Amino acid sequence: MKKLLVFFAAGCLGALANSIAVWLFGYFGITSSFGVSIAPSLTPGWLYPRIVWGGIWGLLFILPMLQSKLLLKGAVLSLFPTAVQLLVVFPKAHKGMAGLDLGLFTPLFVLFFNWVWGVVTALTIRFEK
Repeated sequence: MKKLLVFFAAGCLGALANSIAVWLFGYFGITSSFGVSIAPSLTPGWLYPRIVWGGIWGLLFILPMLQSKLLLKGAVLSLFPTAVQLLVVFPKAHKGMAGLDLGLFTPLFVLFFNWVWGVVTALTIRFEK
């Protein structure tokens, strides 16, 4: 049970890092300079569900793969929320397949932001041990 709690908490921290990265990229106009319309406000209503889902995704770290290569594991596991965001969330939100209605480079930004989640989550787990 302790392991699951650590993975959940680490995923939450990873999601906070991911969310701050998304917000900073929008705030400083990095996403818009690439023609991508992702610039959220850093509000509790936007942040809370992202942190909870990040914790839930963090439970993937229980999978017995790449145990000795935790950063690689984080990068690989980040592909799962990326796929869900691009193939389920964006189409359901009428943002087009892979969020392409938000801009051509949307999939690359989503991939990068979720990589941030995976790496921060992995580093948090590594430092807990």
